[in-house]
Amino acid sequence: MLIRPERPSDAGQVREVNTLAFGGPLEADLVDRLRDNCADALSLVAEQDGAVVGHILFTPVTITSGGRDVVGMGLAPMGVRPERQRQGIGSALVRHGLDLLRERRCPFVVVVGHPEYYPRFGFARASLHGIRSQWDGIAEDAWMVAIIDRQAMAGVSGMASYRDEFNGLT
Repeated sequence: MLIRPERPSDAGQVREVNTLAFGGPLEADLVDRLRDNCADALSLVAEQDGAVVGHILFTPVTITSGGRDVVGMGLAPMGVRPERQRQGIGSALVRHGLDLLRERRCPFVVVVGHPEYYPRFGFARASLHGIRSQWDGIAEDAWMVAIIDRQAMAGVSGMASYRDEFNGLT
């Protein structure tokens, strides 16, 4: 399996992966909007035998704290073709993405996700760091953050705001 940046020619397969993984087009539509509007996104695919079997997207998220904006990333969505799930593809995508973001000196990554899954990658409840979601109604244990650069995040707390493309999804 190869984890690599998404290419323009992958768009159709990425859309199919997300539609199948999430049981509908909501996440695939979101990825299409972000691909068109967000130059700072990190979009990776898992490829096997020339086919895209998994996809992960990271896009900018801003925490305003103490009068300054700290920009990190939000992980959403991450999907794997249903017949290829539970084979380590999603984990490989998350690890590879976080490694690239560490290299880029990204201070943090937030995710709304399964509390049994994401802690293995260094995610913890965001409330432990004083980071709130812009959306009401998200279970506290599902709203998580991975602090990548502790020095950059020292004293940072507040509301994490995603790009406008995410509005109306929750």
